[in-house]
Amino acid sequence: MQQKLRRLNRTFVIAHRRRVRRLKVLSRHPFAVPITAFAVLLTLTGGTVWWVLGHGGTFKPAETDLVIISHDHQTQIVPSHEPTVGALLSKLHISVNRGDVVEPSIDTPINQDDFRINIYRAAPVKIVEGDTVTTGLSAATTPRSIARQAGVTVYPEDKLTTAPVSNFLKQGALGSVITVNQSTPVTLTINGIAAPTRTLATTVGAFLAEKHITPGQSVHVTPGVDTPITPGITVAVLRDGTGLQSETQDIPVPVQYVNDDSLAYGTFATRQQGSAGQQVLTYRITVQHGQVVSKDLVQTVVTVQAVTQIVARGTNLSGIKGDMARAGISPDDYQYADYIISRESGWCPTKWQGEYGGCPAYHGTPGSAGVGYGLCQATPGYKMASAGDDWATNPITQLKWCTSYAQRYGGWYGAYTFWVSHHYW
Repeated sequence: MQQKLRRLNRTFVIAHRRRVRRLKVLSRHPFAVPITAFAVLLTLTGGTVWWVLGHGGTFKPAETDLVIISHDHQTQIVPSHEPTVGALLSKLHISVNRGDVVEPSIDTPINQDDFRINIYRAAPVKIVEGDTVTTGLSAATTPRSIARQAGVTVYPEDKLTTAPVSNFLKQGALGSVITVNQSTPVTLTINGIAAPTRTLATTVGAFLAEKHITPGQSVHVTPGVDTPITPGITVAVLRDGTGLQSETQDIPVPVQYVNDDSLAYGTFATRQQGSAGQQVLTYRITVQHGQVVSKDLVQTVVTVQAVTQIVARGTNLSGIKGDMARAGISPDDYQYADYIISRESGWCPTKWQGEYGGCPAYHGTPGSAGVGYGLCQATPGYKMASAGDDWATNPITQLKWCTSYAQRYGGWYGAYTFWVSHHYW
């Protein structure tokens, strides 16, 4: 019996020593550590998933936006949780240097998929004002904006021309050369009201023609029309007649919009800063019993030209399509929703029924209850208020309403089959 126990013990010891030697050999293998670590992590991950799912939890990815950034001759597509353009650029360590232009502006909220950011790098420019030469950096697109970025003051009446650099050594710039034809300051007095203005005219006569003032028997001008324009000169205009009244009035900043498909729909970028103008209005008034009973405009003189503000308006609609997930539409229904909305509005959240072509900026909602509006052409549009107060402009709110509307057909697939056969829904 003792011999049998000794044999069993010897067999166990030999087997144990063999296992130890085998483990030592395996541990020397170059893939031993990675495989062991992977096995441990897999076990821990499996256990975590089992515990979370077993306790009613879910693994749902956080909501992100895909952002398309064009900069430095490259296009970068990144997922983002950042709230604004500036926050994302800072996180990505994308620098914005003096003179660079970011469109849309760095404080613009990132609120849709396929959001687009364009960074234009500044190039050296030269601004020539008579004998004064100023150099600077600018990525602006209009001569006035370039001069503004370079720190040069220009007046609305100044004339600016731009030309590309053809000889760097001679012209001393790499980008553009802006030439400023400077206007001359003049004080214009109309029936006793003094208004500072500026002009490129060289004589009083040319100045008056520029202001649409015609001297005659009832309109007296001093000094004479042949007098040269000099800095600070005063030109007085006096109109004959009783009951004349003049007043100064501001001219609102004119705004010009240009469509830009490189910007996401709903975003804007100012390409040229505008400024208000000023004008002097002269009226002939009739007074009876101390009350003005008539007031007729006899002359309008623009004393300060208004500068047009140029605004780029984003027209790229791909980001709005990406809002389907945010509105709770299942990926299985994307193709059906896309089919219907593409034919109802062309994915334009501000389109009225009967409007064709591109996607207009928000211009109110239809006054008639029988006119469709929005992505799904809700009729009347205000029905979408059940999905949110911002139904008139928010595509996500509109998509939520569209999804609820599709339920009358059993869902998006049912709505799709109905639309295919009836061409409406």
